[in-house]
Amino acid sequence: MNTPTAHTLLLVDDHPMMRRGLRQLLDLEDDLLVIGEAGNGLEALHMVMQLQPQLVLLDNNMPELNGVETLKRLREQGYTGKVLLFTVSDDEADVRDALRFGADGYLRKDMEPEKLIKQLREAMQGSLVISPALTRVLAQALRTPPSASHLDLTDRERQVLKMIAGGNSNKVIGNKLGITEGTVKVHVKNLLHKLGLRSRVEAAVWAMEHMR
Repeated sequence: MNTPTAHTLLLVDDHPMMRRGLRQLLDLEDDLLVIGEAGNGLEALHMVMQLQPQLVLLDNNMPELNGVETLKRLREQGYTGKVLLFTVSDDEADVRDALRFGADGYLRKDMEPEKLIKQLREAMQGSLVISPALTRVLAQALRTPPSASHLDLTDRERQVLKMIAGGNSNKVIGNKLGITEGTVKVHVKNLLHKLGLRSRVEAAVWAMEHMR
């Protein structure tokens, strides 16, 4: 019988007790494997390149290099894996910068352990994961023009937007809607322009706040 391959994670936090607690929690899950720990952002940059984890769980408030700056440098180094900010901060500037630099999620440390596990799995499947308490902060951070409305979108663009919010890739969206991946890209470009947004992540957050 084939055992499912575990998703590999790197934990980055300057508090050893937090790292230990997270590792003990994740060690209970067969499909999540911690392959390394880093105590600061600079250490994380080296370890990510060396270990190539599928997901980095990244604290923001760290000495030497904070989480947002570490995220920025990881993307500049060409790292394409998942990066989740896991922090006590709900500062709007941090949230905005994390989105701009390509975070796959923004989670608060006060969440329940079971919820964290669930959201790690969802992130690995391609979903944008956000602590419920942060959706409003995220929406404000996007600074969408007040006039922007999903009513400005065509029915097809609204369909695509909802599927982006569900974490679907262009290819999956195309298959589900019976259209080509190229056509999906055109719809994504048009809806981003109409809503004054810059990325799929921003579109997903916008949809969560405005299309419930």
